[in-house]
Amino acid sequence: MGGEGWLFLFAVLMAAVLLFTMVFFIIMFSDLECDYINPIDLCNKLNQFVLPEMIAHAFLTLCFLLSGQWIAFILNAPLVGYNVKRVMDKNHMYDATEIFRTLSGHKKESFIKLGFYLVSFFYYLYRMILALISESD
Repeated sequence: MGGEGWLFLFAVLMAAVLLFTMVFFIIMFSDLECDYINPIDLCNKLNQFVLPEMIAHAFLTLCFLLSGQWIAFILNAPLVGYNVKRVMDKNHMYDATEIFRTLSGHKKESFIKLGFYLVSFFYYLYRMILALISESD
């Protein structure tokens, strides 16, 4: 398997991890809405995954940039830019005192990221299969 195949295999695995992370976020937000979890516990559980999720996605995007996979890089760059802006504005962590006021926005963001990672997963899977087929010819 060549470099492109390995890259997209790594991307498929990373997209699956990011996908499950967003599912976890959505489940936790739903638990907060149904009052199964208190806001402090929610923020403590989710805040430990916020930066690793952003770093993992940025690393994957950097891998696409360095390997010359321009379409994959361009598709991922807006979300990386959004994440960088959130970190620069110090608005990336969840605050237990404001979580109920901002819950609908956080849920919407999580659903959008879930959709993005789902589409990305299938795109990376397609590109991995394409790389493996072209390599065998």
